[in-house]
Amino acid sequence: KLQFVFSQTDKRPMYQQIMEQIVRRITVGDWPANTPLPSIRQLATEIKVSIITVKRAYLELEREGVIVTQQGKGSWVNDSLDFEELQHDELIEHLERVGKLAKSLAISENELLSMIKKYT
Repeated sequence: KLQFVFSQTDKRPMYQQIMEQIVRRITVGDWPANTPLPSIRQLATEIKVSIITVKRAYLELEREGVIVTQQGKGSWVNDSLDFEELQHDELIEHLERVGKLAKSLAISENELLSMIKKYT
């Protein structure tokens, strides 16, 4: 089972949510370089979305250089991928979410910084 989790409240298109989850798996090391991705049909069936949606996600990931696709052979994680840059981008995304949440909770910048220091 592939364990993709989608949010009904997420305003982004489904293909972007799929892309994000694939990139997250790569950045945390679940899918290292050269790991084969599920076929478009397999993933679409597994997560119950259209083949067109998964195909769009794969095409975008390939365009961004995250995955490589070869006709008849499938797709896999690009082995010349800059994992450090991916991880950096992932960190920035998390920090943006943390910043928004802290603001909504009226947590001061100093308080937030001390919380971050506590967990690093």
